[in-house]
Amino acid sequence: MNAVSPDAIRAETVTITGHGGDEIEAYLAQPLAEGSRGGVVFIHHMPGYDRETKEFVRRFAVNGFHAVAPNLYSREAPGAAPDDAAAAARAAGGVPDERLVGDVAGAIEHLRSLPGANGKFGVIGHCSGGRHAFLAACSLELDAAVDCYGGFIVENPPEGVPAAIKPILHLAPTLSCPLLGLFGVDDKFPNPSAVATLDQELTKLGKEHEFHSYDGAGHAFFSVDRPVYRVEAALDGWARIDDFFATHLKG
Repeated sequence: MNAVSPDAIRAETVTITGHGGDEIEAYLAQPLAEGSRGGVVFIHHMPGYDRETKEFVRRFAVNGFHAVAPNLYSREAPGAAPDDAAAAARAAGGVPDERLVGDVAGAIEHLRSLPGANGKFGVIGHCSGGRHAFLAACSLELDAAVDCYGGFIVENPPEGVPAAIKPILHLAPTLSCPLLGLFGVDDKFPNPSAVATLDQELTKLGKEHEFHSYDGAGHAFFSVDRPVYRVEAALDGWARIDDFFATHLKG
């Protein structure tokens, strides 16, 4: 019988138990080859649970992790297209922080139940998902967290941002794991001053972290479908993410 290729994966929509016992939709990808696997929760950005989100989840599975993205808008707009679901969630005030933490906790428990799970778990998110990754890492016991240009950890949001989004720098003392931060120098939320403030606070607290900021890159520089994509920054960022999760989640 032929061995399963190391990059063979299975990816599908599943149902997981989120905050408050709610059954929510999620996108799961896992390697088909047997082995010990760390788990990654991918927290989608404000535009929603979209094609890009699912592509990122599959990428982590190809790299040897169990990976899942909970649909944070399942309650507001079950089954809706990503743009419609995002609009419904914004109209409802955004994703409450407590609910986000509960949904990530549920995603981790789902990963923990999979064959080969090694008990090590990380989170990653872009944009609002970057803020949510920091929130989750300060609220749950994790092994690694990646914040890709998460705004409003430090600064107050401008008018028009969903009401649920508020600064959470005060949570930094409870950061439970190493944090990798990837930012664009030309970004406005977070701008370099906000990144420096977060860096200084984590340094003062003795929290293990590694930040990288890219010249010529603004917000959403990982998004290949958008004009803001910056190939050099994204390639370097992916290499750092891969190394970071390999260090903290494998074994």
